[in-house]
Amino acid sequence: MAALPADVARGRFATVPVVRLATVDAEGRPHLVPTTFAVDGDRVYTAVDHKPKNSRDLKRLRNIEHNPQVALLADHYEDEWERLWWARADGTARIVEEPDQMAGPIELLVRRYPQYREHRPEGPVIAVSVQHWSGWAWR
Repeated sequence: MAALPADVARGRFATVPVVRLATVDAEGRPHLVPTTFAVDGDRVYTAVDHKPKNSRDLKRLRNIEHNPQVALLADHYEDEWERLWWARADGTARIVEEPDQMAGPIELLVRRYPQYREHRPEGPVIAVSVQHWSGWAWR
């Protein structure tokens, strides 16, 4: 069992189809949601998309406005435990709502997810500047 070097953690992180985004609300309660994403160097992007939601006033966006420190977790599970691993990106998030600044991140998401080719995310975009990559693997 071993900790993963940052570059290996980032590489594995980028291979999964979905990650979990962790934020904290104003009362200090954690909030965790699965999300689609794209990695560009030490930046991770996710966007509000067309999937059904109760409101566009999402808790994750409110939380980031209050506290921009976030974590994103990717993991791989198999019954063959020697293949287990996880990778985490800790960073500072900002909400991007200007169309010209959302265009690049949305294009990355469209290239990664075929579902977005027919219905592009409308945003806003959450842009995470990753300060720390970490991870673990059985071997």
